[in-house]
This record gives sequence, C-alpha cells and structure tokens, in this order.
Amino acid sequence: MDRDHNKALLLELQRTAGTGNDRCADCGNPDPEWASYKLGIFICLNCSGIHRNLPEISRVKSLRLDFWESNLIEFMKNHGNLWAKAKYEAKVPPYYYIPKSCDCLVLREQWIRAKYERGEFLDTQVCQDPCSAGSREGCLWKLRKGRRQFQKRQFLLSAREGVMKYFTKEVDKIGHIHGLQITYTTDGQTRNLFVYHESGKEIVDWFNAIRAARYHYLRTTFPNVPEAELIPRITRNFVREGYMKKTGPKQKEAFKVRWFCLDSQERNLIYFKNPLDAFAQGQVFIGRRDEGYEVRDDLPERVCVKKTKPAITLVTPVREFVFLCENDRKQKEWMDALNGVITQL
Repeated sequence: MDRDHNKALLLELQRTAGTGNDRCADCGNPDPEWASYKLGIFICLNCSGIHRNLPEISRVKSLRLDFWESNLIEFMKNHGNLWAKAKYEAKVPPYYYIPKSCDCLVLREQWIRAKYERGEFLDTQVCQDPCSAGSREGCLWKLRKGRRQFQKRQFLLSAREGVMKYFTKEVDKIGHIHGLQITYTTDGQTRNLFVYHESGKEIVDWFNAIRAARYHYLRTTFPNVPEAELIPRITRNFVREGYMKKTGPKQKEAFKVRWFCLDSQERNLIYFKNPLDAFAQGQVFIGRRDEGYEVRDDLPERVCVKKTKPAITLVTPVREFVFLCENDRKQKEWMDALNGVITQL
C-alpha cells in the first residue's frame, strides 16, 4: 500500500506546476522519469546515467520502478528542480554553454559535474571562472590538414588580440576521445579546425573559454545590443549535418557525395568532400521566400538520374541546386531544416 501511495505522491510532485519538476533539471528534457534522491531533483534517463557515476554526490531511482520511502518523498517535496537551479546555477556566466538533451555526452557530463561535483556556479563560489579571463593556454590534439592524424599542439587563446594561435611541435600519432570543432571564416572561406583532449573537463573548458572570448568581443563591438540577442551568436550551431549527393551548376555532371552543414545563423548551406575536411568546397546562401528562395521535393525536368532517389531542389534567384538523399526520411529532415531557414526573419 505504501509503495503505491508513495509512487502516486512522487508522480504528482513531478507534475506539479511551478516546481520545474516537469523537465529534467540538467538538460531540460520533458517528463523526466528518474530522480536523484540525494540532490532532490527530477532527471531524465540519459542524465541519470551520468549521475550514477557520481555516487558520492548523487543517488538515483526510477519514479515508477523503484520503491520510495516516505522520508525520501518528503525530501523531494522540500527540494525540487527550481530549488536546485537557484542553488547550483546561481552564478552561471552568460557565455557558458548550457547543453540540451540532443548535445553530446561530454558537454552534458561536464555540465552536471560542474554543477554538483565541483560547485562552479554556487553563490558562495569566490574563485574566478578560469574561462572568463579572456585568455587560455594549453595543449590540445589537432587534426593535421589533409590527413587522418592528430598531433599535439600548444594553443593560446587571447580575447584581447582576438586570435587563437597554435604552435608546431611533432609528437606521436594517436586517436581521439573528446573532440571539438572550431569553425570560422578566413578570406571569405569557411575553415574547420578539429581538436581534442584526453580530459572531458579540459575540452569543455576550452569550449567555454572560446565562447567567453567571443562574448567579450561581441559585447565590445555591439555595446547597445541586448545580451539576449548576443548570446545565441556566440557559438555557431548547425541545425543539420549529413551526407547528400549534389550535381554541378550545369546539372549534367555526375552526382557526388558531399558532407553538408546547415548554418541557420549565417543562412549558409556549406558542403565538404569529407566531414573532417579543413576547408569547405563551397556554400550556398539561403535567403527568404519573398526574395525568391524555395525548396521543392522533385528534380528539374532536364535532370535525369539512373537510380531513383528522393530529391531536393533548392531554388535561388541565381540558380537551382539539386541534391539527392539516401531515403525519404532524410529528404524530409533536410527539407524541414531548409524551409526553417527560408521562413526565419
């Protein structure tokens, strides 16, 4: 009887408005079905896996499958997600990247560890955030241009100079664990820089240090722009990445597989020969519908393909770009993403 009664109380507490318990305390996923009875928070299945690796800080149970003692129900009632947010996220810097459920494991894990294990954002925290200084120096493993090998390099990030430098030093060739893609524009061309570090904390600290430098630059360059408008421009988030086939401008050339990245902020569809290429082969600017941009799920009449594949035609005022997708699902996902850019202001 107590088991069913306590389970009902816990599920009611998870649904109670104004508590924040209806979304995961760490990634924001809706309807969390797990909880940390040591921290007093409701979390999703994926985040519960990270909490299990912090037994001294957090202990987890399923809301539906495990037995909850009455004293634990009372503890959860006196705490909850909004309480935890006020305590553990009291001093999150504006530039710090707060991961969502769709983000990679290393970002989510280090966010959870930063909050509960290291207490980096507590109101009582007096130490300066190492990422906020506007500079950082250390070693990262960098992918060599045109090769599938990583080499250790000394990096220097300087917000004052507005640069990120690295210095050459030959070391052994290895694989990678925690990766970071740094994308920027140089001489009008998109450039990718791929780095990693053995430590998940170190690579996430570098990520947020770069965000801090970018934040300082934007704050100085656009002093009158509200912070809420600057924060989304700190990091370039590709709304979709993946393979498609494309033909040339005459639409008679053979279709070739390319790796595409859709940047909604800059309204660019960028393509590479391989996902880890340093430089893009080209990019297509995507304007608004009232400017003559459109996406169709068919081929132009003059284009013929030997094997039928789901097609996408991106219409621009200059020309039509034709792509082939692997299946109907990927075609729909790409069309939804492209239409999302075309319809945004």
